[in-house]
Amino acid sequence: MALTEPCLETDRLLLRPPQLGDFDRYAELLGHEQAARHIGGQQPRAAAWRKFLQMPGAWAVQGFAMFSVVEKASGTWLGQVGPWKPEGWPGNEIGYSFHPDAWGRGYATEAATATIDWALDNLGWDGFIHCIAPQNLASQQLARRLGSTLRGPGRLPAPYEDAPVDIWGQSRAQWRARAATRPA
Repeated sequence: MALTEPCLETDRLLLRPPQLGDFDRYAELLGHEQAARHIGGQQPRAAAWRKFLQMPGAWAVQGFAMFSVVEKASGTWLGQVGPWKPEGWPGNEIGYSFHPDAWGRGYATEAATATIDWALDNLGWDGFIHCIAPQNLASQQLARRLGSTLRGPGRLPAPYEDAPVDIWGQSRAQWRARAATRPA
């Protein structure tokens, strides 16, 4: 069964639940040493398949998960972004990971903005966090662009309990105040 709803659109992007055709690019992302280093580490294709199934499973069970980010012009899968809340997680997260060839083009900011609006409008969240490795400067920069601030160190549940993580985030009110000043 392919999940097709909800779908979000931005100027350049289509955001939708993951589909089978997304897997090859996802496996490339997890197979890339630098791209995967802060999201559980480099994975062989078979392990990437098992991890890939987490998002469609969360969509089916929880009714939300990260969206696949697809470039409208080319149909290319660029990454994933959106709401994420596994058992024991330190809060309602807006997470993100992108294929290396999508870096530096503003896709993450564009996609995260759309998914934050969707999560706050549809999930009843009062705010959100980003769990970011202290060495992950690119993710910290994205969190800042989104208006999130460092809240301090956090702790993830097993099997990630030994991974250092900082919690970044903001309230619904802070996000809505920033949204009022964003260009339309």
